[in-house]
Amino acid sequence: MVITGRGSHEIADSVERAVVAGELDPGSVLPPIRELAGELGVNPNTVASAYRLLRDRGLVETGGRRGTRVRAQSADAPRELDPGAVPPGARDVAGGNPDVRLLPDLGGALATVAARRAGRHPLYGAPPVVPELLEAARALFTADGVPADAVTATSGALDGIDRLLRSGLRPGDAVAVEDPGWHSELDLLASLGFRRVPVRVDDEGPLPDDLAEALRGGVRALVMTSRAQNPTGAALSGGRAEELRSLLAGHPRVLTVEDDHGFGFVELPFHRVAGATGRWAVVRSAAKGYGPDLRLAVLTGDAVTVDRVRAQQRLGPGWVSHVLQEAFVELWRRGGVDPGAVGRSYAERRTALIAELSLRGIDARGRSGVNVWVPVADEATAIAQLLARGWAAAPGSGFRTRTPPGIRVTVSGLDLADMPGLAADITASARPTGPHV
Repeated sequence: MVITGRGSHEIADSVERAVVAGELDPGSVLPPIRELAGELGVNPNTVASAYRLLRDRGLVETGGRRGTRVRAQSADAPRELDPGAVPPGARDVAGGNPDVRLLPDLGGALATVAARRAGRHPLYGAPPVVPELLEAARALFTADGVPADAVTATSGALDGIDRLLRSGLRPGDAVAVEDPGWHSELDLLASLGFRRVPVRVDDEGPLPDDLAEALRGGVRALVMTSRAQNPTGAALSGGRAEELRSLLAGHPRVLTVEDDHGFGFVELPFHRVAGATGRWAVVRSAAKGYGPDLRLAVLTGDAVTVDRVRAQQRLGPGWVSHVLQEAFVELWRRGGVDPGAVGRSYAERRTALIAELSLRGIDARGRSGVNVWVPVADEATAIAQLLARGWAAAPGSGFRTRTPPGIRVTVSGLDLADMPGLAADITASARPTGPHV
């Protein structure tokens, strides 16, 4: 493949065309800046600028001495496994979706919202968050000990995290992230040009020693999951939260971003690190508990951080649909979701699969949420053999940075009766690596 161009945009466009055409495979290393500059007869700063453009477009990532590489997953790839990628006859245990049988019916809530409006249409200039949602969000946050003086709404958790990082950091800043962690979040950080610093997790959350090392290394932010950590199912415990808060207290300028996407479908209590530093935010999504298509999350944090998110929204979409905000409030007021009951339903399925795997010598994990993390010796072999046995699972490569291989199995579409057969097929397809953190 030949890279062409004289200006930074021309060079970046040349590389992008090659990636889209499949001439540059994921993981391909681009030429060193000075080497390519010599080949093209341009200033090295021009090539460096082109590489920054590619990084901002989410096409490449920089790895220090490892050079600049084509990313393993493009920014326009689906967040979870494309349903079309599941062959006919295979069971989808890769999608990461909630159990539709446990989601509330939106019809009644939307009908109530429509009837209440009676021809009324909110117009430009209306407050971005309806008073009813502000009241509900503050009640939900304060019940868990989270200050909620400043509140806004975003189009889901990832939108909130995106706006928090864009408004609070600069490209090149180091961000501490869970390893393994949510692949969409890892992709987002790469596309924004941040340097990812992996922090391992166990069942109780990020490991304090790893976070301490990341803080000593100068990370500017910590992004972590409160409950139902994707892909391991970790949930922050009260003791671990205190340990992390103690570490963070010595770094008051670090931005902490807590993703509580477990709201509404996890039976375990919420524990926070919010407030340990001067810059913090908690993002609480309605996707898994109330339905992904609501595209709604509520966000609170220190006044400056939340105001920056609001400013970004004003320059973009302006606000999250008031129809969706009012529909969520209606569902919440009706008690349409019982987080304890929903969480226990998922817990029964996770526990059953983990127990069946344990009987077969596999040490799997899944403390909360809809996923179970299974250590394997070789992901590609395990995924291929599982698919041959009728199961489409998710390889762990997109979730992890330094931790050993594994696969993610989503249990939300399964019943208890499915677990022995699935565990037997996983055992036949994978070779465990032993205890895994």
